[in-house]
Amino acid sequence: MVSSLVIGIIFLVAGLGLRYWINRRKFYRRSDTGAEGFSSYESSVFIKLIEKVGKWVAYALIIFGLLSLWVYSREKKDKEKLQNSNTEIKK
Repeated sequence: MVSSLVIGIIFLVAGLGLRYWINRRKFYRRSDTGAEGFSSYESSVFIKLIEKVGKWVAYALIIFGLLSLWVYSREKKDKEKLQNSNTEIKK
């Protein structure tokens, strides 16, 4: 149960951190006119491809983290419901 919480937080933070890092690199690569600066065409294509893949990985991490947190909340509610029904039966 607690593992869902820990995994959810780790994946959510990792996904958000990856998105932040990619967007920050893109921001600092821009010139005063707003154009992105690359040393060559090949590096432009390669870096943009890696950034797109990285963003999809970040989205997957965020979604998986949110799903893990949702599973944790459902498990917690089920456990509380089970404890409440057990205390009512004992009375």
